[in-house]
Amino acid sequence: MSEFSIINNAPQYPSSELLCADECASICVRDVGVSYHGRPVLGGVSMQLPERGVTALIGPSGCGKTSFLNCLNRLCDLIPGCAVNGQVQIGDVTVFDAQTDVVALRRRVGMIFQKPNPLPMSIRRNLELPLIEHGVRDRRHRHEIIEKSLIDVGLLEEVKDRLDASALSLSGGQQQQLCLARALALSPQVLLLDEPCSALDPLASRVVEELIDNLGQQYPIVMVTHNLAQARRVADDVAVFWN
Repeated sequence: MSEFSIINNAPQYPSSELLCADECASICVRDVGVSYHGRPVLGGVSMQLPERGVTALIGPSGCGKTSFLNCLNRLCDLIPGCAVNGQVQIGDVTVFDAQTDVVALRRRVGMIFQKPNPLPMSIRRNLELPLIEHGVRDRRHRHEIIEKSLIDVGLLEEVKDRLDASALSLSGGQQQQLCLARALALSPQVLLLDEPCSALDPLASRVVEELIDNLGQQYPIVMVTHNLAQARRVADDVAVFWN
């Protein structure tokens, strides 16, 4: 079982209401444990993260880093046999409260995976579809959000003349930038990154690392990585998971 503790005096929050989309949120975790079909993989995890900055999670394979990340936006709910105990707070949201709107939670807590996962449709549609699903009906407003998101990830100049081309025609690094833009389009409070550069070449990794460094000044970012040099380059804090 993995044990990990940074700060054990995480404050209690009285409300399970979601914050407004344009606010950041601190992350407080208290005594969280995760098990699969009764087999524990994490136990006694407590930490507190500020409203901005990059925290890298490091440790050997299989020590529960991704399981912990999945707790923060309740992707663990989708894993058969997964059980979580303890408390997770994001801003004023009690993540595992029965009254918490999980769809709204995942809008506020964006996640980027190891392998870029653009939808098999146009670049524009990749960014437009989640906005439509979350109720942004005005086309002009969607265009403004899409443009800002592409600017924020440094991709607009490269794709502005081919927004209707397939997202799958982009390079691996550009696809990961697009996935970040898709998450940012929903005005998240938190970003979760699960080895975001593991499938990229060194040049693309450098671009994404610079992007993470910049975004960390605006959002709290929790990033799983096996690359210690990368953690040293981009993280403000490093949390070690160990067996």
